[in-house]
Amino acid sequence: MDPEALKKYSALHPKPAGLTLQYGTAGFRTRADQLDHVMFRMGLLAVLRSKAVVATIGVMVTASHNPEEDNGVKLVDPLGEMLHPSWEEYATQLVNAEEQELQKIITEICQNAAVNQHKDASVFIGRDTRPSSEKLSQAVIDGISVLGGQYHDYGLVTTPQLHYMVCCQNTQGQYGKATLEGYYEKLSKAFTELIKQSSSSGENQRHLKIDCANGIGALKLSEMETYFPKEVLIRLYNDGTKEKLNHLCGADFVKVHQKPPGGLDMKPNERCCSFDGDADRIVYYYTDATGHFHLIDGDKIATLISIFLKELLAKMGQTLQMAVVQTAYANGSSTRYLEEKLKVPVHCVKTGVKHLHHKAQEFDVGVYFEANGHGTVLFSKAAETKIRQLAKEEKDDEKREAAKVLENMIDLINQTVGDAVSDMLVIEAILALKGLTVQQWDAIYTDLPNRLLKVQANRRVIATTDAERRAVTPPGLQEEIDALVKKYKLARAFVRPSGTEDVVRIYAEADTQENADALAHEVSLAVFHLAGGRGAPPQP
Repeated sequence: MDPEALKKYSALHPKPAGLTLQYGTAGFRTRADQLDHVMFRMGLLAVLRSKAVVATIGVMVTASHNPEEDNGVKLVDPLGEMLHPSWEEYATQLVNAEEQELQKIITEICQNAAVNQHKDASVFIGRDTRPSSEKLSQAVIDGISVLGGQYHDYGLVTTPQLHYMVCCQNTQGQYGKATLEGYYEKLSKAFTELIKQSSSSGENQRHLKIDCANGIGALKLSEMETYFPKEVLIRLYNDGTKEKLNHLCGADFVKVHQKPPGGLDMKPNERCCSFDGDADRIVYYYTDATGHFHLIDGDKIATLISIFLKELLAKMGQTLQMAVVQTAYANGSSTRYLEEKLKVPVHCVKTGVKHLHHKAQEFDVGVYFEANGHGTVLFSKAAETKIRQLAKEEKDDEKREAAKVLENMIDLINQTVGDAVSDMLVIEAILALKGLTVQQWDAIYTDLPNRLLKVQANRRVIATTDAERRAVTPPGLQEEIDALVKKYKLARAFVRPSGTEDVVRIYAEADTQENADALAHEVSLAVFHLAGGRGAPPQP
């Protein structure tokens, strides 16, 4: 490490006075104009991480579903997973260090994490379509170069595509080719094989309108369209040519406001979906003949995929262990359906993709989705080997065919992370193979009415337990919530500190929308009074 070069370059990416940031579930996120030093330092950290694990590390410049003025950065570990939690701490230390401490902190990280400075470092970089992203990714490159790392800049990619590339690179191509063409070819080949089997190739079955959140998804889907079989008729809306990223559109907007995005003309019973800004979340929806809006969120996506996989596993005659992983935000009706009707074990974990991903790795087939539409399916090495072997060698026709469908599913699913493009193709294939309309899918179970709220309060005084379903502090809050929940039928509610902004999040569900709204409001008042609310008390 050349101390003079570090000093010189660090001075070109100065840290604003008094700014402290925390590496969270989404990496670092804040206003783009405050991130230059963060990007430079994440370039430094990526090199250290690469040397520590002797593998390629990814750096993704994006703020996902945040407004266009924001930006952010997250690191991708060798198999395409989130950065290891022990290194989140190093990231926070490095970003908040004063200029003159930078050298010292790097040396400490090298000692604590046993980083061999003499190893080579390799970093993959990707970015979203925000106006600030190109300049910020250049700051990352400066950081990598100062510490002598090698890098490959993929330029504009979806977040899941970068995760995929990193995994391909570190599995020596076993997972696939570490190029965009490789990604498009692998997914489209598996998808084409799957829908060959479907009898219901009716015209309208294949029509899908996609709201791309004015983000990277539009760019990448239009590149991928030439790879799709001709039966696939997708139309892209909010493609970024006219409006701002995530403005009144995208998966997060649709899920939170429970209404269609702007910029998309919906006719009754048409199948539509929305990606978020970096294309790692997806939700589906339609309006019925009476004009009523129906949202199909991550819980229903997980249910559809689980039904399909369970049928295939049964046909294959294998006793592979399958489970669904959810968070406390999962709708109570989905949990009930999975456990009672489908007889699939459901596990609840803390909010945050890394917790879901980690839990899903414990099973042969682990399906995980957050209600917001971020999720995927993980297959254990043993399960994958077994499925591929049966697809080749099984004598019984039905079993072999089921194994072949599963094998294509494995290739179509991006197992590194939730991927809107991959998830969309999985859903489209299942609907085609099962001959289901979007209405029939929606009717599998009826969601309990629910409400999400945010309260301006001190999130640091709130501590939770039982996968965030119960509050431990402040004293008296959980008792208050329990008493409020008792007033309503089929009700539950929980509160948790936000991982991305300085607010407390509230979730409530009950037998009617009025009751869910009333319960959410009453709980928000309790939080406001017991957890140091700021400003005016919440209004109903």
